[in-house]
Amino acid sequence: MSVEAPARIPCLPFSGLSRLTIFALAIIAITLFVCVAGSFLVTQDPYSFSADMNEPPSAAHLLGTDDQGQDVYSRLIVGTRLSLVYGAGAACVALLLGALASLLAMSLGKAAEAALFAVIDLIRALPGILFALTCIVAFEPGMASVILALGVSFAPHFAMMTRATYKKQMAQPYTSAAKVLGAGKMRIAIVHVLPNILGALITQFAIVLPRCIVSESVLSFLGLGASPETPTWGRMIASSTPYIEQAPFVALAPIIVLSLVTFALAITGNAMRQRFDVSRRSVTL
Repeated sequence: MSVEAPARIPCLPFSGLSRLTIFALAIIAITLFVCVAGSFLVTQDPYSFSADMNEPPSAAHLLGTDDQGQDVYSRLIVGTRLSLVYGAGAACVALLLGALASLLAMSLGKAAEAALFAVIDLIRALPGILFALTCIVAFEPGMASVILALGVSFAPHFAMMTRATYKKQMAQPYTSAAKVLGAGKMRIAIVHVLPNILGALITQFAIVLPRCIVSESVLSFLGLGASPETPTWGRMIASSTPYIEQAPFVALAPIIVLSLVTFALAITGNAMRQRFDVSRRSVTL
């Protein structure tokens, strides 16, 4: 008598994920939805002024108005896309500059490594905001300048992590085996080492992204980031600070959104690190 094997249940997209991770992914999905459909969700013109300044939440203004009489809800919706463009753009620039430059320098030898990390040490010696200010002053202020300046200032985070992880991975048996088979340093770095450090880079990206958004708010407050009428989260927090006691709800809305997105990115980054950790799987050369 033969017994049929039970039918295999297809793997669901969210199988194996904790409830906290699913909640974080839901926050990110909602944020991305707001970025795409933001123009259909606004109830007021986010750039129009009115005499109703620092008004509490009401039916006409769901989250109240700011010191210029502008609708906080509409500005928060529109600012979601702008804040993520600034933050994600700067974090991507930092990732590309830091990780790739570090891998390239480590592959070329000690001289290239020493030269690169001498520059990185110089950048790290200056406060991130001060270095970003210097870069923006050197170029014409604008979105591209802010993204590039923040990307360069946060690039050392990825470079230092990449160098530490690179040296650790180069001491593993699989890289020694690749050398025996004739693979060069550049091939080992790109084909074998890079996949093994993706988890650490993803986690670092999730940490740097909200810091880039907050740093943009500081630059905006100093007049070198987003213009005063641009409703980024950071700009909204900076402009509402003088009225925090009179109208705390104006600053509370972007602070809560920024905190939730930061939390979601951290949880999701940790979950992605665990899933992308190829060091737990067998390595094929």
